[in-house]
Amino acid sequence: MSDKKELDKMEKIVSLCKRRGFVYSSSEIYGGFAGVYDFGPVGVELENNIKAHWWKWMVQKRRDIVGLDSSIFMNPKIWEASGHTKGFSDPMAECRECNTRIRVDKVLEEIGVSADEKMSEEEINKIFDEHKDKIKCPKCGKQNFTKARKFNLLVQSNLGDFTENNDDPAYLRGETCQGIYVNFKNVIDSTHLKLPLGIAQIGKAFRNEISPRQFLFRGREFEQMEMQYFLEPDKEMEEYEKLKEYRWKATLDLGLKEENLRWKQHENLVFYAKDAWDIEYKYPWGFDEMEGVHARGDYDLTQHSKGCGKEQDYYDQDNNKRFIPHIIESSVGVGRTVFAVIMDAYTEEEVNGEIRVVLKFNKKIAPIKVAVLPLSKKEELTKPALEVFEGLNEKFICHYDETQSIGKRYRRQDEIGTPYCVTFDFESLEDQAVTVRDRDTMKQERIKIEDLENYLTEKLK
Repeated sequence: MSDKKELDKMEKIVSLCKRRGFVYSSSEIYGGFAGVYDFGPVGVELENNIKAHWWKWMVQKRRDIVGLDSSIFMNPKIWEASGHTKGFSDPMAECRECNTRIRVDKVLEEIGVSADEKMSEEEINKIFDEHKDKIKCPKCGKQNFTKARKFNLLVQSNLGDFTENNDDPAYLRGETCQGIYVNFKNVIDSTHLKLPLGIAQIGKAFRNEISPRQFLFRGREFEQMEMQYFLEPDKEMEEYEKLKEYRWKATLDLGLKEENLRWKQHENLVFYAKDAWDIEYKYPWGFDEMEGVHARGDYDLTQHSKGCGKEQDYYDQDNNKRFIPHIIESSVGVGRTVFAVIMDAYTEEEVNGEIRVVLKFNKKIAPIKVAVLPLSKKEELTKPALEVFEGLNEKFICHYDETQSIGKRYRRQDEIGTPYCVTFDFESLEDQAVTVRDRDTMKQERIKIEDLENYLTEKLK
C-alpha cells in the first residue's frame, strides 16, 4: 500500500509534468478524456530517448533481432485466432447506485487480497463476495455492486463499414505482438535469417480499460516496446533465462535505481505459458509491472496456423526438419517507463534555504541536453548567444531561453532535467568563453566557445 509521502510526491510530479511540458491530459479544453494523455514538447523528447535506448539494446546491438512496424488495423480473424475476441477480458462490477464500473481484481489487490484477471467469473466472484464489505464505490461511496463479469478489452471500430449495424467489426489492436506473429514467415522469407530470430517493434495499442487510473500507468491508448524471439522448442527455457538477464541489464542502463526494481514471478499462468516474470518498479502505490518477460511455448503460431489455414512453421535445412517455433517475449510499456524514469529522477534539495526541484535523469536519456541562456535580453548578448545555440543544436537537443532572471531560468532547466546550462554574459564578448553550469553539482566552469562542443560531447558520454 502507498503512504502519504509517496502520494504527495506523485501529485507534485503530475503537476510538474503539465507545468514543464512533459504530459498533458488529452482534450483538456473539452474537459479531458479519461485514460488518454498527450506528451508535450519536453515529454516527447524523453519518450523518444527511451524508445531509442530500447531500440539500441533490442535491435542495433543484436545481429539476431530485426525491426518491424506493423499496422494498427489488422484482419479481425487475427483477433479470433489469438483468442482476444473471447478471452481478452478483465473482471468488472458495477455500482447499482451510480453505475460506476470497477475492475474487481484491482480493487481487491488494493485492500490486500490476492486476485487475478485470469480467474474464472465464479472464482473471482467468490473472493469478491467475501470482501465486499471492505470495498466502496470510488464515486458515491456506497457498497452496492453487481456480480463481477468478464469485460472484453478490445476496442471495436467500423473501418470500411459505415452502416449502423456492423456485424463484422474491425478492432484497434489490443497489443502489438500479433502484428509480429503474422509477419513471421514474411520476415524469414525476405531476410533469409535462421532461428533463433527476434522481431522487435514499437507501436500503439488500445484497450477498453474499465477504470483507467494512476496517471501514465494504466491508459486506454498507450505505446508498447515488444520483442518476440522465435526458437527451437528445446532451447526455449535456456534462452528465456538469457533474455531475463539481458533485459535487467538494459533496464538498469536507463539509470533507474536498482533498489526501486525487482523481479516478480506470475502465480497464475495462462494455460499455454511455461513461465512468466515481471520487472516491477516501485511506483507511489508500491511495486507494479513495468515490463513482462514471458515464455509462451508454440501457442501463438499454432493458433495462427489454424486460423489462416497455412502452416506457420519453420524449416531447419541443417537438420532437415520442420517445427512450429516456440516464442519468448519482452514487452515494455513506454508510458510506464516514462513515469518510472521521472519518479526515479525526481529530487528535492535545500539550496540557500530554498527547495530546489531537479530531475536527475541519466544524461543519455535527458530530454534536453543543453540550455543556452544569454545573461540579459540585450541584443548585444542575445545575438551571439543564438549563434552559440545554433552551433550546438546540430549535435544536441538544446533549449534557448532569455525570459526572466538567470536564476529562474536555471530552476526551469533543473525541473526538466537539463544536464548543462551555457550562459553567455558580457565577459563573453571579451574572452569568447561561456559559463557552463552542471545540473547535479551546480558548479560552474568557464569554457572557450571554440572548445564548447567537444567539452559537452565528453561530458554527455
